[in-house]
Amino acid sequence: MTTTPASGPRPFTQPAAKHRTRFFDHRIPSLYAGRYTINNRQTLKDVDGADRVIDATPQPFDVIEPRFSIDPAGINARFPVPDAVGTYSQILPHINLDAPGLPWNRPLVPGSPNEREEVPWMALLVFREDELPEDPDAVGKVIGGTVRALLASQLGPGQPPVLPVESLREEEYDEQCVTVLVPAALFDKVKPLPVEMGYLAHVREGGPPDATVAGSDPEPDEEQLNGIVVANRFPAAAGGRHVVHLVSLEGFGQYLTAPAPAGGVRLVSLTSWAFTTEADSGIGFGDLAQHLATSDGVTPRDAEELRLRLPFSAPANPGAEEREALDRMASGALALPQRLETGERTLAFHRGPLTARPARDLPPPAAVRLESPGEALIYLEKYGVFDTGYGAAFTAGRLSALADAEFRTGLLEFRSAARSAVRRLASHPQLAGSAVTARQLTAPLAFEAFDRMLLDDDGARFTRAVDQAGPQLRAGLRRTATTTARPPRAAADLCALVSQPGIASILTQAAGDRFHAVTKWLDRLRHLEMLGFEHLVPDSRMLPPESIRFAYVDPGWVRAAVDGALSIGVGHALDADLNQLATTGGPVPACAVLIRSALVPNWPQIIVTAYAGTSVVEPLRSAVYGTDVRLLLYSQVIDRFELCEPPRGLCFGIGDVGTIELREISGDRIGHPKGEFPQPAGFGRFLRPGGADVLNVYGQGDALVPALARAHGVQELASAQFALQMINAPQAQTFSYQP
Repeated sequence: MTTTPASGPRPFTQPAAKHRTRFFDHRIPSLYAGRYTINNRQTLKDVDGADRVIDATPQPFDVIEPRFSIDPAGINARFPVPDAVGTYSQILPHINLDAPGLPWNRPLVPGSPNEREEVPWMALLVFREDELPEDPDAVGKVIGGTVRALLASQLGPGQPPVLPVESLREEEYDEQCVTVLVPAALFDKVKPLPVEMGYLAHVREGGPPDATVAGSDPEPDEEQLNGIVVANRFPAAAGGRHVVHLVSLEGFGQYLTAPAPAGGVRLVSLTSWAFTTEADSGIGFGDLAQHLATSDGVTPRDAEELRLRLPFSAPANPGAEEREALDRMASGALALPQRLETGERTLAFHRGPLTARPARDLPPPAAVRLESPGEALIYLEKYGVFDTGYGAAFTAGRLSALADAEFRTGLLEFRSAARSAVRRLASHPQLAGSAVTARQLTAPLAFEAFDRMLLDDDGARFTRAVDQAGPQLRAGLRRTATTTARPPRAAADLCALVSQPGIASILTQAAGDRFHAVTKWLDRLRHLEMLGFEHLVPDSRMLPPESIRFAYVDPGWVRAAVDGALSIGVGHALDADLNQLATTGGPVPACAVLIRSALVPNWPQIIVTAYAGTSVVEPLRSAVYGTDVRLLLYSQVIDRFELCEPPRGLCFGIGDVGTIELREISGDRIGHPKGEFPQPAGFGRFLRPGGADVLNVYGQGDALVPALARAHGVQELASAQFALQMINAPQAQTFSYQP
């Protein structure tokens, strides 16, 4: 196995459910919220040719939109969700509004609606603990009052918004609003520039997948449109409480490009929520997945390193004996001390069911089954050592069966029922050639004879017997048996009967539920369920911390374990032959994947997908050992394996390794990945100075939007294209087999 791509984890961009998501730059209203007047003038021609002007009475009207508060019912979603606890230091909080045009329904600067009309009048600001004087715990504490009190600076210190008197309706003065005081230095750190506000808001549409068809460009579905406002600040990597405010910046336009007043600003908070981010260790899903796949974050690990075996260094010029030992160790075997039954001490090769290479073909067995662990030993006569792998398998299966009282009982009951059925068939050969039922093989013969008498000639035979019974008894007549005694059946005859075609299905039918319970348990053994982890990984160095290993499953080892389980309680040859009926179970796994990583406990819903060619291969079994080891078994050898971060709601931010995924912005493949950005990884260059983790979207210095435009080879990015680049999709890592 090797890893692809060499650059490490990629966002998972191929969801199973088809659903389109489109982004639009903005929604500019036909008429902004505000106060308007309709003036009407008519000019009439007098008979003498002079003009007569008639001015109608001016008709004022208002376009009313939310200004100092918004209806909580109009909020579709927030991320992180209110009161959430998690690691959020790599995401930019955002809010999803039901009204798609709300962020643009009024100009940022009243009275100048044509000046940068794509700039919204609201922004999403993130604050940490001990930053807001009136809310040091970052729980969302605000100061409330009327708009009149706010504009009169009666709600506390801080410069209130400066709004033209003519823009306010009389009833607006009595509206309730809530406010937050932001100190001048803090406001200057986190405030977005007007040009940045245009990039931090967009319209999102989610609808049917017709927009994914090449060449199609349907009209937006009005019922699926939402307005999105994104914050420009990352939560603190050190963790802690954070509060997010959707604030109105109307009346503060001059302070967005110039220093804030010394007393700070008092902003109208349209809505707010709080969440807690946990300390970010700097190691996330992408980092861990990338470490599994690469040695230095870039270079894929060698295929041999990803096989389940003990690491070793081969000598420069190995001899024949050394080559034999190295070859077996390369396949996943260990060289361990062995003590023979005679008391001699030597070395032997040992391994479990998982091998680094396909298991060697075994010679045809002398018998259809193993009856002891000694039969399973392989003696390397040339070198005078044993291979104990299959002997250990037999013993492991036998011990597992002995440890399970329910299986032991079921196995003995199955054999007992099958033995009775065999003897019945031997005594009544005619049953083997008929449509026999389980009751015919298991019920007492007298019951069967009585049942036949009741059914013969529609009951006439039974009636005759009853009518004749009385006179015969009174006359002293007794019926004597005339059957000829059958000779006893030899064990060889019974074993030969079991091997006849069609007899096996009759016997398993007679055993009924007991047979199915035994085969179900053996299928679990075939899937390695009852085996301890030490059988799968005999040496912990084969699977070190933070590693992934791929292995084949040896069907011969699994067969030996099944034979060991069936060896308990065998009293004679017939029992051993009956065992063969239970060996035709489900499929034996062909390969396995073992992951030992913090990914296992920290991402329990991780998505794993295996492929053989282009077909998805579902796991036969997925199990967790301890806290950090996950085993996956597959019915066929896979050639591609993907680890994907669990899906989450659409959000914005950067990946664990300090990159984002560039996505196509034109053509028929809009949204498809085209590589990681930036290279080398590291997003610190796109943060404003000052250590506040504020994104430099389009300010001085190394700004993100111009850098993304250069990466795409265009002059400028639109806000929808910028949103497409900043999607923080789940990360994925692919391992591919390259022969």
